[in-house]
Amino acid sequence: MSIDDPAVPARMPSFFIPHGGGPCFFMDWDPADTWKTMEAFLRGIADSLPRQPSAILIISGHWTPDRFTVNAAARPALLFDYYGFPPHTYELRYEAPGLPALAETVRQTLSEAGFETDSIDDRGLDHGVFIPLLLMFPDARIPVVQLSLRGDLNPKAHIDAGHALEKLREQDVLIVGSGMSFHNMRAYGNPRFTPVADAFDEWLTAAVEAPPAEREARLAAWEHAPQARQCHPPAAEEHLIPLMVAAGAGGQGRGRRVFSDRVLETRVSGYRFD
Repeated sequence: MSIDDPAVPARMPSFFIPHGGGPCFFMDWDPADTWKTMEAFLRGIADSLPRQPSAILIISGHWTPDRFTVNAAARPALLFDYYGFPPHTYELRYEAPGLPALAETVRQTLSEAGFETDSIDDRGLDHGVFIPLLLMFPDARIPVVQLSLRGDLNPKAHIDAGHALEKLREQDVLIVGSGMSFHNMRAYGNPRFTPVADAFDEWLTAAVEAPPAEREARLAAWEHAPQARQCHPPAAEEHLIPLMVAAGAGGQGRGRRVFSDRVLETRVSGYRFD
């Protein structure tokens, strides 16, 4: 039976998604439609999947300890790691269960692949996790496990970590890298950065959509892309690196851009790996 046989269920894809700015989808903006296209994309992801995931493994740009660390909490709380937003945005709730067994599988898998790992159960899910999930799976019934980045932000290491985790997709685990394809906080809203963001986005999309071996080589060398450090300043690329995990988990599958919009004068994109 061939993998192309329609009788063979498609495995779960992996994604790199934009998670916006703080709790942006749950507050007023001027103009009012600033985040609406991104919101619609996130809300539509569930319907794009072959079936409901058994669990979600999500890697956020907001957690960067020294080693890969997994949140093993059975009932993870929320970590409101944004500041200066309206009071109601600190009352948001996302009460999805954790899945300690999956957390331990993730930790063991990465350890067997040669990575130093850790496991904790006392950290809440940060806003790079619960904000997009409130849109993607608002009923909060699917178990969620968060994996950190590694603090050195080495792109090749994160691609390799994704490779190790790829097999989880066969168990209907949805692997999601959550960040932003453009993340220079001083540049948002500045039209001078529009062509800068466009040039990097064009390169990034071409890299993602290249054949797998070329894709990984290009992503590992992302710093050499046009305008790379204007879009992700030095030592501040934590919002791009979740893409590397998602791409590694994509294995030999196709990568493609599934979202793109101009937000605050900059181009922001999202990617899927099948």
